[in-house]
Amino acid sequence: MVIATLYGSVFHLWRGGSLIRLGLYLVFAWIGFWGGHWLGGLVGWEFFKVGQLNIGPATIGSFVTLAVGYWLSLVQVEPERKTNKKL
Repeated sequence: MVIATLYGSVFHLWRGGSLIRLGLYLVFAWIGFWGGHWLGGLVGWEFFKVGQLNIGPATIGSFVTLAVGYWLSLVQVEPERKTNKKL
């Protein structure tokens, strides 16, 4: 959790944002880190392994999740325009 929290915090320092964005980046980093660790074990990727922790795939998963989450968080919904058309 410490490594994933570090990734999310550094991403927040790099991209900036509010306190809510920091929480969002931390959640993305945690999900990606543990998802990458799990997927690496499932597929059999073992690089940069420390004890039972597969840090290599976990780091890749964390970065991918942070990038996709950041990209999805940029979407802004515009309110529907009302037109005054008389028929």
